[in-house]
Amino acid sequence: MTNPAIAANGLRKSYGDKVVLDGVDVAVPEGTVFSLLGPNGAGKTTAVKILSTLISPDPASGGIRIGGHDLATDPQAVRAAIGVTGQFSAVDNLITGEENMLLMADLHHLSRSEGHRTAAELLERFDLVEAASRPASTYSGGMKRRLDIAMTLVGNPRIIFLDEPTTGLDPRSRHNMWQIIRELVTGGVTVFLTTQYLEEADQLADRIAVLHDGKIAAEGTAEELKRLIPGGHVRLRFSDPAAYQSAAVALHEAMRDDESLALQIPSGGSQRELRSILDRLDSAGIEADELTVHTPDLDDVFFALTSSSVPNQPNQSQEAVR
Repeated sequence: MTNPAIAANGLRKSYGDKVVLDGVDVAVPEGTVFSLLGPNGAGKTTAVKILSTLISPDPASGGIRIGGHDLATDPQAVRAAIGVTGQFSAVDNLITGEENMLLMADLHHLSRSEGHRTAAELLERFDLVEAASRPASTYSGGMKRRLDIAMTLVGNPRIIFLDEPTTGLDPRSRHNMWQIIRELVTGGVTVFLTTQYLEEADQLADRIAVLHDGKIAAEGTAEELKRLIPGGHVRLRFSDPAAYQSAAVALHEAMRDDESLALQIPSGGSQRELRSILDRLDSAGIEADELTVHTPDLDDVFFALTSSSVPNQPNQSQEAVR
């Protein structure tokens, strides 16, 4: 990868005897979404705070470059290149949406005319024009989140850190936020996303890393991660008991469910495997009434990789998807 937007090597952070990050490597190409998953307390927010210059890593950490700038020697340049939206909104509820935007413009040292122009453009982009003159305290959760991200974009950052941006939002507002993130990336923005919603990472992220016990347990695309976890299967259900019995003989490796007349065959869900199963049924003159394919989803991946009973083996997991 040449000139990644975000690059960190051996990221470490401890608080006394508590190790939060234990040698985390991160590389995010420009114009992509990178999602960091992990249980509560895994260190996701700590990673965001370090990469966005809010706290310092341990001295034992390796180099960190954000937007081409060295975080250790030029943190000011890093701050100028990024935007950050945390779990808790930066919106001031006592002033209007427009006043929040203009305050952010002042913080970025925009001229009065440029600040008003930028605020107006972003309020329109995020569908907040009608609410712009109302106090932010009257906004819904989804509106506050939109305003929060609009404020983040005042400085036109090319890299944005979104730390659990949809926490507490209803499903409609969450989907609206997903569309906003997609539009940002289409415009060339790089997004570093932490989330507690696995579907969110599945929908948005180009690459996903699972953080567990301070280490990256696995990293890859959503599909690559799903292939790490066994448990995929094809389920065939029959209404005719005779057809069910014949299919059980033809598919002798299948697990039987005599009560529901269903067979379950281990499968990775590939087209070749599915065709093989159907060919064997056709050869026996049997037709199933229902066929469903189950492949592991990110929930399965998450629980498998972060279970306390599963040893943390980041090197093996990462190697499997590279």
